[in-house]
Amino acid sequence: MGRTLDFAAERERMVGQLVRAGYVKNPRVRDAFRAVPRERFVPPVDSEDAYVDVPLPIGAGQTISAPSMIAIMLDEASLEPGERVLEIGTGSGYHAALLAHLVGARKVITIERNPELASWGRSNLAGAGYGEVSVVVGDGSLGYPEGAPYDCIMATAGAPRIPDAWPPQLSPRGRIVAPVGSSRHGQVLIVATRRPDGTLHTREGTSCAFVPLVGAQAWPD
Repeated sequence: MGRTLDFAAERERMVGQLVRAGYVKNPRVRDAFRAVPRERFVPPVDSEDAYVDVPLPIGAGQTISAPSMIAIMLDEASLEPGERVLEIGTGSGYHAALLAHLVGARKVITIERNPELASWGRSNLAGAGYGEVSVVVGDGSLGYPEGAPYDCIMATAGAPRIPDAWPPQLSPRGRIVAPVGSSRHGQVLIVATRRPDGTLHTREGTSCAFVPLVGAQAWPD
């Protein structure tokens, strides 16, 4: 007979670890991690590991990122309430739920190329109280012009470069937070901010390893 975990206590323990390790610096990001039940966004077989700081498989060759990596990305994004966000790669929906807590569910659009994953992510979001997040099936490397402009485009899959389609979809001082690298298996987190003239100011953050972003302006299928 398996043990019954106190997920709320596990969540608080994880948040404490992320804060002490310096991954979570912004109190609003801390509160988002406290609010979103990660156990609702992992396969049931992995629920006991929902609050371990590791990526977990979610099927279709995809993963839910380690909480520490998500925390780094959210810190780099510096999101404010009411900002409009496009997430590239819905996966299980966990990252979109954190974004929704930070900016408001109606301000988040998340795009997923795998219809089955998109459906599962949509269901997870609704079950966790974030049903107003828009989940779109499509090629994330092309962005989602219908919802532009965005204050932030955040990718949870690794691209060989920043796709040309993304910068024109940013607001005047919008930013892109995305793992970029010449290998499918290793990247550097890139933070690119749009200048008034439309060009990007780009800087490199931490090394990382995400599943590859597949699409017309990313890695081939």
